[in-house]
Amino acid sequence: MAAFVDRVIVHVTAGNGGHGVASIHREKFKPLGGPDGGNGGNGGDVVLEVDPSVHTLLDFHHRPHHKAGNGRPGEGSNRHGARGEERVLRVPPGSVVSTTDGEVLADLVGAGTRVVLAHGGKGGLGNAALANTRRKAPGFALLGEPGETLDVVIELKSIADVGLVGFPSAGKSSLVAAMSAARPKIADYPFTTLVPNLGVVRSGDTVYTMADVPGLIPGASIGKGLGLEFLRHIERCAVLVHVVDMATMEPGRDPETDIEALEHELAEYSGEELDLVGRLRIAVLNKIDVPEARELVDLVRATLEERGLQVFAISAVTGEGLAELGYALAAAVEQHRAALPAPEPVRITLTPRAVDDTGFTVTGGPEDEAGFVVHGVKPQRWVRQTDFTNDEAVGFLADRLNRLGVEDALEKAGAREGDAVTIGDVTFDFVPTLPAGTLTIEETAGLGGRGTDSRIDAPHRVRAAERLAAKKARRVPYELTETWTDEELPEEQP
Repeated sequence: MAAFVDRVIVHVTAGNGGHGVASIHREKFKPLGGPDGGNGGNGGDVVLEVDPSVHTLLDFHHRPHHKAGNGRPGEGSNRHGARGEERVLRVPPGSVVSTTDGEVLADLVGAGTRVVLAHGGKGGLGNAALANTRRKAPGFALLGEPGETLDVVIELKSIADVGLVGFPSAGKSSLVAAMSAARPKIADYPFTTLVPNLGVVRSGDTVYTMADVPGLIPGASIGKGLGLEFLRHIERCAVLVHVVDMATMEPGRDPETDIEALEHELAEYSGEELDLVGRLRIAVLNKIDVPEARELVDLVRATLEERGLQVFAISAVTGEGLAELGYALAAAVEQHRAALPAPEPVRITLTPRAVDDTGFTVTGGPEDEAGFVVHGVKPQRWVRQTDFTNDEAVGFLADRLNRLGVEDALEKAGAREGDAVTIGDVTFDFVPTLPAGTLTIEETAGLGGRGTDSRIDAPHRVRAAERLAAKKARRVPYELTETWTDEELPEEQP
């Protein structure tokens, strides 16, 4: 029998984006055909998907590390890189995903429900996508972004309409086996059941699920027995049923004290938010096939009914009283389902960006040891995409930051030339540049600027006569290219 695992820590890594490529089109009789570098492909996502055929988290216990495929880099001739392969992790219904700090990220209920756990990195743009009227032949491309890395905790909370709780060996597994097609392990010693067992029950026209929770004893809410490990599996149950062992021979135990001890453990575990005690509506007096147990039923029934519980005397072995119990559970489940709010269609909420939202913030100051720090999605993404070994790419980054208003914000914060400015994982020396759109000295003089090519920007085409004259000039001997006067002639040596 496969082991049951209901809590795991999973380490996921999304795929990295592929790099863009800087390429120039080459074709016979077509010199300087222009940039044709393709974009890199996006990295693959890591996705969780609910699969009803999965019942445990055992696979994640043995393989906790999962990574999606990386995006392929771009190529010349405008060939874009392929997208990285998506990694789909299949989890059972009722899985709750949270961070290692306890923040809940998703509660996965319903077959086919999907959630992106880690997003893949964006692919970098090739130089064909970066070309414009001012930058006709970019000599650089953008790098792909790394994928997200995340450590999450996945907990399984069984989805059952009816939860059976009680002391060990009270007959919970026997009751599930008698009312459904489930076949849990049954033996005559405590803690036989080590995992929650789930069964499907049909009573009339109502179909509902029933689960037993093993190992509830006094002190279970603080870790005694198996109760604390599996109490999470009754959080989703609509109705809780206390199965009482009427034939127990343990000293100091009776049905009323068992229920009081159980209610105390449920209250300690759930508190006022879950109110598990309020779901404890039915008490089942099991094992009445034993003569001594049948004699106690009448003595216990009145006391339990005064506590507001419905009491049913049954025998999981002979089947006595199971039909009445089944219809009572079906009525309680139908009442709970009728009280649930009607499902609403999913609405797409669009939140426009605020008018005064610049997309970044500047913290720190001249007196701060760390200098100035720029926070924002766009600036940090641009820095990650920049190849700092290429001067043209660095200049392109400076232009983008300038247009976004980062330099103006740094100057308002008190930044001076030479101050340290950190964006993401990179620290720069603050060097103010010209405002966006202002021509540099070279551009004003007609010498071209960053990202330009004088061969492409040539105002006219060289004629054949000019090329022939230049060819003849290159063939003239050096000594004939200059004339000497008598005064410049060297004196003869004696």
